[in-house]
Amino acid sequence: MGKKLAPSLVVIDTNVLVSCFLFGGRLERLRTLWKTKTIIPLVSRETFDELQRVLEYPKFSLTPGELRTIVTAEILPYFEVIEIVNGIKGTCRDPHDDKFLAVAANGQASWLITGDKDLLVLQFFQQTKIITPANFLNQIGESGDV
Repeated sequence: MGKKLAPSLVVIDTNVLVSCFLFGGRLERLRTLWKTKTIIPLVSRETFDELQRVLEYPKFSLTPGELRTIVTAEILPYFEVIEIVNGIKGTCRDPHDDKFLAVAANGQASWLITGDKDLLVLQFFQQTKIITPANFLNQIGESGDV
């Protein structure tokens, strides 16, 4: 029997997570990957707060109960909170995106999954490959693992 691979540590940016939770589609595969512990999404207090704030936008019309369900059923059981010991500043051309690089660096993530061009232009940050959700899913689909 083959050796079981350790789950890959990933950072998933806010917009991709919102799409996973609210719109599904092909991104539903990311949820399956974290629920089967093939990947472990990493968040910091700052990125988690941003996700909660975005999910509360009126355009999404989520009730407090729906928000609570997303946090308690979709995030808390599967995501790992990373303490930011070494902050990142001035690396991304959009300074608001440095927080995702900080999670990746402090959590030693293999992947940062994003659709944000300001992050994608970097391609790599330290040991982390920065990749679109479609490319990530294509890459793992071809090899069968992450």
